[in-house]
Amino acid sequence: MSLRVQLRGTGVAIVTPFQQDYSVDYTALEKLIDFVIANGVEYIVSLGTTGETPTLNKEEKKQIAEFTYEKVNGRVPVVIGIGGNNTLETIGELKSFPLKEAIAVLSVSPYYSKPSQEGLFQHYQALADASPKPVLLYNVPGRTGKNLAAGTTLRLSEHENIAGIKEASGDLAQAMEILKHRPEDFLVTSGDDLLGLPFIAVGGDGVISVIANCMPAQYANLVRLSLDNNFTEAREINNDLLEVYDLLFAENNPAGVKSFLSHMDLIQNVLRLPVLPLSEPLHNKTKLFLKRQLERI
Repeated sequence: MSLRVQLRGTGVAIVTPFQQDYSVDYTALEKLIDFVIANGVEYIVSLGTTGETPTLNKEEKKQIAEFTYEKVNGRVPVVIGIGGNNTLETIGELKSFPLKEAIAVLSVSPYYSKPSQEGLFQHYQALADASPKPVLLYNVPGRTGKNLAAGTTLRLSEHENIAGIKEASGDLAQAMEILKHRPEDFLVTSGDDLLGLPFIAVGGDGVISVIANCMPAQYANLVRLSLDNNFTEAREINNDLLEVYDLLFAENNPAGVKSFLSHMDLIQNVLRLPVLPLSEPLHNKTKLFLKRQLERI
């Protein structure tokens, strides 16, 4: 079965909860894993941007991965984030990281270096040649400073160990170009919650989502309705979530989603520098939104 089938729907880019002393809060992580699975997400993406991986050391990353496998216990697939702007170092990490229980590796495009399209192509070719698991490309030029062009993505889609892309350029025209020419089994999923509905409308396979940490049932239902071409009901849910999208990304990610999760008593509102918790006015807005939502039930 192809990854396009196995990872169709909603993947949650899961946060890394911290305790007040900034150590990883594994009790909260277990609670969050159970929460999102119980509320219908199709898979978990661990150690992505939302997981604050730039502030995690190598040993913490391995421990989080192993813990996630154990607590997920086969209920849903797990994708592991491994990427960087040093190709040889990333290859070494792919070879040494515990990946036996992962279904795939999500690898962000090289950041800061701003390589040419040929450089991006050769980087991903080298990773795919070395990876023990299928590779998912991750294009997020707002963070990396360099767009992975549609033509480059399509060239890479021909590699037998490159199974798809998390497309987070925010450019629907680019996404449509990829979707028009992709191989049949090549997964194309959105990395932008706000664009999830229109992305699926033009042929996308789902979303790797931030909002699914705190609103998993609503967002997973929105994605499923969209995949079933029921855009009338999907649009109603999407309209209800518009305020949440704004709050999630008003200052930075994952400050917004950690604010929501802390008000829901799932995690503590702690982030590692240089990322700060949401400012007090916005933090209070997340609390008010959740209060209004409870009053509607």
